[in-house]
Amino acid sequence: MLLAPAPPAGAHAAVVASTPPSGAVLGSSPEAVTVTFSEPVSAVPGRVRVIAPDGERIDRGEETVRGTTLRIPLRRADRPLGTYLVSYRLISADSHPVAGGYSFSVGAPSATAPERQEGSAHPSVRIAVPVVRYLGYAGLVLLVGPALLLARLWPRRLPRRGAILLARTGLGLIAAATLAGLALQVPYAAGAPAYEISAAGLWQVLGTDFGLVLLARLAVLALVAAVLPPVLRGRSGRWRATALVLLALAGLSTWPLAGHPVASPLPPVSVLADVVHLAAMSAWLGGLVALLAFPLRAAHPRVLARILPVWSRWATIAVIWLAVGGAAQALIEVGAVGPLFGTGYGRLLLAKVALLAAVLGAAAYARRLAIRRAGPTPPYHAGPTPPDRSRRRLRRTVGVEVAGTALVLALSAVLVQTPPARTVRAGTVAAAPAGFAQTLTCPLYTLQFDIYPVQLGENNTVHAYVYRADGSPLAAREWTLTSALPAKGIEPVRTPLLGLQPHHAIGSVTFPVPGEWQLRFTIRTSEIDQATVATTVRVR
Repeated sequence: MLLAPAPPAGAHAAVVASTPPSGAVLGSSPEAVTVTFSEPVSAVPGRVRVIAPDGERIDRGEETVRGTTLRIPLRRADRPLGTYLVSYRLISADSHPVAGGYSFSVGAPSATAPERQEGSAHPSVRIAVPVVRYLGYAGLVLLVGPALLLARLWPRRLPRRGAILLARTGLGLIAAATLAGLALQVPYAAGAPAYEISAAGLWQVLGTDFGLVLLARLAVLALVAAVLPPVLRGRSGRWRATALVLLALAGLSTWPLAGHPVASPLPPVSVLADVVHLAAMSAWLGGLVALLAFPLRAAHPRVLARILPVWSRWATIAVIWLAVGGAAQALIEVGAVGPLFGTGYGRLLLAKVALLAAVLGAAAYARRLAIRRAGPTPPYHAGPTPPDRSRRRLRRTVGVEVAGTALVLALSAVLVQTPPARTVRAGTVAAAPAGFAQTLTCPLYTLQFDIYPVQLGENNTVHAYVYRADGSPLAAREWTLTSALPAKGIEPVRTPLLGLQPHHAIGSVTFPVPGEWQLRFTIRTSEIDQATVATTVRVR
């Protein structure tokens, strides 16, 4: 289950506010719709629209995005009364699509509201995206670890060909995963199948921050490919080694710049922590793979007794920095203890930590075996000896370590596709008002009213609108609102409403205690025509 591809998340930027609010009932058509998200977004061309009650699109011109706010200009609908649908598909700052929508009404809600089509990723994309990300991580492991051992710790008499092939394979995997990531971003952003990749769509992706970061990664890989060969053969000079380290840091930084860290509350800290985390992971796990594949199989016991303690110290340092970078990133993305257990991101993080702890247990045992090999070693001969048994035990332990860290990589691929806990918390902020809106109907008129906010005390503002059966405004001559709480012995209290327009009145109602308040609107539309409608509002 851990190795299976994880479905990409549908929304990493959460809606925190909107105007008009979700579910609101307005007295007149708005001139624009604005939606505010928890992190910067960019629009997918042709995927932002507003549908009027008659099913016609009323968004005019192009939508504009400034930072975290999307603004959609509107024209007046031919039939303005009823329910409107706002639908959007955007790209969040961490490169993930944000598909969603909401509805509001003018006058009164429609009997049948427009339906929004779900904007989830196509099943082929849900499989391809995490696979590509996993291959990119695997490429980092196969490139960084073997290159580090070949440059600084490789036995002189041990052939380098296999380890060089590992490093070249890692370089190729990273390049292939990067190109595939660029191509998949086209259908991922549009919600299309993975095979629908157009030149125009690819050109649009290349113009985004995500596309530019991945192009920069390809440029860095080309430079690494030019500088790396002498290093892999053990003939690197100081300037070449320094250049390679700087290129490695630049290349590693493209992963957080195209993911969650760039959209975090502290981008510089998050990016730095992620670079440290990736570098430590690649060096540790890649070194383990190279050791298991070559020196632990073919190196002389005396050679192993010299290199294994050195590697063990390197691995310890890498694990420490791995924990430091991961802890810093987790603190920023989760922020509190509660989301660790209350969000999918937090639970996946706990699973990753638990699995990593088990791997570190195997690593500690392998370190003890490595230190033992550093002691006096009897002369080597072909027959089975205690050092040979120790070598087999060490190989098995390192094999368990490699398998466990491969699962950790799988969980990491899942985590980068999961909305961070901070985003989930931001998404809990409702895009609807902390009030109450309702439509009440009687044979004489249709009344739409809203109260904002609905809270204890004064200053609960009431807006009321009156319409005919056909949805046209109806002038009212007198407005009366009474509020009562029979359960606690509070008799009806009359609240006057002031007419702002012939069909629109405003007032303020007081709720001194919590409970189920009964509201009664009495509206006179002529000298002899008057009717009362009633409802119940819960006040906490």
